[in-house]
Amino acid sequence: MTTDLIYVLAGLALLYFGGESLITGSLRIAHRFKISPFVIGATVMGFGTSSPEMAVSILASFRDEAEVAVGNVIGSNIANVGLVLGLTALIIPLTIEKKRFKTETPPLLIASFLILFLVWDFTLSRWEGVLLLAGLVIYTWKTLKNDEASDFELGEEVSLFAGKGIGYQIGLALAGLALLVLGAEWMVHGAVNIAREMGISEWFIGISIVALGTSLPEIVSSLMSARRGHGEMALGNIFGSNIFNIFMVLGASASLHPLNIQEAIHPDLLITTGVTCLLLLLISRKHQLNKLDGIILLLCYFSYIGLKGMGII
Repeated sequence: MTTDLIYVLAGLALLYFGGESLITGSLRIAHRFKISPFVIGATVMGFGTSSPEMAVSILASFRDEAEVAVGNVIGSNIANVGLVLGLTALIIPLTIEKKRFKTETPPLLIASFLILFLVWDFTLSRWEGVLLLAGLVIYTWKTLKNDEASDFELGEEVSLFAGKGIGYQIGLALAGLALLVLGAEWMVHGAVNIAREMGISEWFIGISIVALGTSLPEIVSSLMSARRGHGEMALGNIFGSNIFNIFMVLGASASLHPLNIQEAIHPDLLITTGVTCLLLLLISRKHQLNKLDGIILLLCYFSYIGLKGMGII
C-alpha cells in the first residue's frame, strides 16, 4: 500500500504542476496572439484534454468495442458538465460575456444534437465519421476566425519561461498537458489498488475513482484557470472538450472503423444532450455559473451515476 500511496501523492503533484504549466503556457500564447481566454480554452485546452478520450475510443473501435468508444465520449461529456463545471462553479463563480455566450452556444448545441441523431440507430458509419470530422474543421476555423482581438492582463504566478519566445510557451503548455495526463494516470493507478486492498467493490471503484480520474485533467485545468481570474477559459475548456469529443474523437473512430453498438444507449444519449441544455439554460440567466448552479450540476451528475449503477437507466 505504501507504493500505491506514493503513486497517489506523486500523481497529485504532477496534476498541480501540470495544471500550472498548461494554464500559464496557454495564457501566454493567447496574450501573444491576442486570442481570448475562452477561445484558447476551447481550442488548445479543449483539444489537449480530449486526447485521452481520443486514444481510448480509437483503440476500442479497432477492437470492435463500439460501446466503449461511444460510451467513453458520452460519459466524458456528462462528467465534464456535471462534475467538472459543477465542482468548479461550487468553488469559484464562472462568468462569460453575453456576446461570447451567444456565439459559442450554437456549435455546442449542434454537436450535441447531431450525435443524438447520428447514433440513435446504434451505428456510426464511415461517412458519418467523415461528416463529424468536417464539423471539427469548420468549428475550429470559425472559432479562430470570429474571435475578436483580446488584450488581457496575464497576472503571472509562474516565472518559468517568462519573457521567452512563443516556442517555449507552446512547449510549456504541451509539457503541462503531458503532466496532467500522467498525473491522472498515476493517481488512478494508486487509488484503485488502495481501494481494492480495502475490499471496495470494483463497481464502486469504476464509477468513483476511475470516473473521477479520467476527468482530472479538465477539473484541474478548469479550477486553475478560474482561480487565476479566467473563468471564461474554464468554460471554453469544457465547451471545446465536449465538441472535440464528438467531432474529433467519434469522427476519427468511426472514420477508421464503423461503430455498431449492441447495447441500449438511448437514455445516455438523451441525458448527455439534456445536461448540455441545462448548462446553457443556467448560464443564460446571468451569464454566470454560481454555487447554486454548481450544486445543481453535481446533483445531476451523481444522480445519473446512481441510476446507472442501479440499472434503472
